[in-house]
Amino acid sequence: MTHPTAARFRAVVEQRDLDALEELFTPDVRFYSPVKFTPFEGRPMVLGLFGVLLRTFEDFRYVGAYSGEARTSSDGGEAESDVLLFRTTVNGKEIHGIDLLHFDEEGRIKEFTVMVRPQSAVQTLGQAVHEGLVADGLVPAPH
Repeated sequence: MTHPTAARFRAVVEQRDLDALEELFTPDVRFYSPVKFTPFEGRPMVLGLFGVLLRTFEDFRYVGAYSGEARTSSDGGEAESDVLLFRTTVNGKEIHGIDLLHFDEEGRIKEFTVMVRPQSAVQTLGQAVHEGLVADGLVPAPH
């Protein structure tokens, strides 16, 4: 059975309601991206990233879910976790992916990992997201 926060998260993303995402994340949430080695850290940065993602994804939809427990990357502890399977398109490239959500004791998302395939879609997604982050002033422009 899907964690209640995962169900709320899924509904919020499908409705593209960025404002409703804030309460679902811990203040120190970590977001592990398929295109960046180090995580995006903290609620303001992760919310900014979601703003870019919601603009970038075309025809985004969740297609399945799994629930269980998994060890987190940040502290190595076991946490309730859900995997949400999705499909989307970015700049004409179809993407298959998963969102791995880890929850804290209060049910908020404390760690978020995204994995996508195929590699060509990862590159397209990475470029589109980076351009959006630069445009929104969340990361510096390349020199």
